[in-house]
Amino acid sequence: MVHGIGTDICDIRRIRAALERHGERFAEKVLGPNEMAVFRARRAQAEARGVAYLATRFSAKEAFSKAIGLGLRSPMRWRDCETLNRPSGQPEIRLHGALAAWFDQQGLVAHVSLTDESDYATSFVVVETRQP
Repeated sequence: MVHGIGTDICDIRRIRAALERHGERFAEKVLGPNEMAVFRARRAQAEARGVAYLATRFSAKEAFSKAIGLGLRSPMRWRDCETLNRPSGQPEIRLHGALAAWFDQQGLVAHVSLTDESDYATSFVVVETRQP
């Protein structure tokens, strides 16, 4: 059964501007430790790849927070919600800390889809009740 649906569109230019203003501190505030490692690797290859990665993850966190119905209130924290890719490339949401405990207690499971173009990143999240 569907618990909630969330979607978000993020202007990549806005994320780029935030990085220019605040440096890597901005990424460290938004990304979890595993995401941060991927961000740094992609950014080292090409600045635009790193910025697009950060934008898609920012968007996914926004969409997830909407789908669970909490917004950005506790236990939802930026760094406790990571969107990482499986070996197949499929994105998945991995939760940590109090957010993971709350999510598990609710009996929920999340599905995420990400996409980006030159100026925008978009995410779509469906959260459903786990089957017994």
